[in-house]
Amino acid sequence: MELAIKTYSFNKEERLKSRKLIETLFREGKAFSVFPYRIVYMQVDQPLSKYPVQVGFSASTKRFPHAVDRNRVKRLTRECWRLQKQEFYNTLQQQSRQLLVFFIYTDKKIAPYATLHHKISVILKKLEKEVVQ
Repeated sequence: MELAIKTYSFNKEERLKSRKLIETLFREGKAFSVFPYRIVYMQVDQPLSKYPVQVGFSASTKRFPHAVDRNRVKRLTRECWRLQKQEFYNTLQQQSRQLLVFFIYTDKKIAPYATLHHKISVILKKLEKEVVQ
C-alpha cells in the first residue's frame, strides 16, 4: 500500500520546458478557456516523468509590456496551481494517465489572488472531466 503524502512542492520535473513537447502540445493539443486563462492540454502515452502532469505558464508581452507584471501573473498562477494540484494528481495516477498542460493568461489586468485561485480550481475540475471520462 502506497502512502499518500500531500506535498505542496512544484519540482523541476513538473515544469513543461521541452521545446519539442511544447510545440507538439500547441500543434496537437485540445484547448478551452476559463477567463482569464486559455488552457491547452494533451494526453501523453509514454511516461515522461514520475509526475502525472507537466505544466507551463505564460503571459503575453503584448498585454504586459513590463516583465515585472508578466512575472507576477505567472508567479500567482503557479502558486494557485501548486496548492490545488494534489487531488487532480491523485485522480490521474489512479487512471494511470499523463498530461501536458499550458496556462496562458489572457486578461489585460492582473486579477487578485482569490479570483485566480478560484479560476484554477474551476480549470482543474474541467480538466478532470475532459480527461477522465
